[in-house]
Amino acid sequence: MQKQFEVRTTGLLVRAPAKINLVLLVAGKRDDGYHELETVMAKIDFFDTLLFEPSPGPGVELLCRGKFELSAGPDNLIHKAVRAVFGHIGREIPVRITLNKRIPLGAGLGGGSSDAATTILGLNEFANLGLPMESLLQIGAAVGSDVNFFLGGPLALCTGRGERISEIPKIFDFRAILMLPNQNVSTKMVYERYVHDAAQYARQHDRLATYLRRSDLESAARMAVNMLEPSCFALHPELNKLKASVESLGLGRVTLSGSGSALYLLVSALPGQAQRAQSMIREQIGCECITVNNNRW
Repeated sequence: MQKQFEVRTTGLLVRAPAKINLVLLVAGKRDDGYHELETVMAKIDFFDTLLFEPSPGPGVELLCRGKFELSAGPDNLIHKAVRAVFGHIGREIPVRITLNKRIPLGAGLGGGSSDAATTILGLNEFANLGLPMESLLQIGAAVGSDVNFFLGGPLALCTGRGERISEIPKIFDFRAILMLPNQNVSTKMVYERYVHDAAQYARQHDRLATYLRRSDLESAARMAVNMLEPSCFALHPELNKLKASVESLGLGRVTLSGSGSALYLLVSALPGQAQRAQSMIREQIGCECITVNNNRW
């Protein structure tokens, strides 16, 4: 299994894992305009990478490479994370960060938040800052809602806007087929379209609470509930069609991750099962997909 930190000749390579939402419930809209969430998030073994190297100039130099076009300007969350670290320590570190982007944008896989968290972790290690986890979490909370999840363990119950993290210490081994439609979904628009179903929330909240009390993560994941699906599918009906098409193959229930566009299907870890499911989806549905597993860090 790959490690998160890897010393290279020129610097430090750090992997930034994607996540899926095993369950995503919406408790309702808050007075501040945000939505109150209850979501079980799990890191997966699908990564961006960030290479930290010494820079001849002051401050940070960001280079973006990989499959997806991404701004290297100040709007990039990596820059926001760097500024937050520099502000916390009261000085700048000359560093070049090269991002190799593999996690799709607007896919509900947390790629931007993971890159930001990995920047915080990477700078702490690269520059020998020695910041304790308490400080890292303080920095992460200032950068974005999901960032602190990626600073901690591989599995957690996240509440509030996603920034309140309750780590789940139990290891939950799973395998999934991750479908990656060529669609960038706006999280903002999905939440704007969201219509709250209080009865569904109450029902699913009780189920999830029961499973978590028993540490029955398998049953929690098999709920296959994401309350953002209706609003996402209203904006992008092709994603609803994709979900229905894959489910018609009889492989199991398909679930949206986050606000979309990625969908996933939990599959058996038995030899050949994932390969069979992946082949069927590619050949009969025509959707790009990969096999992923739970991550251990």
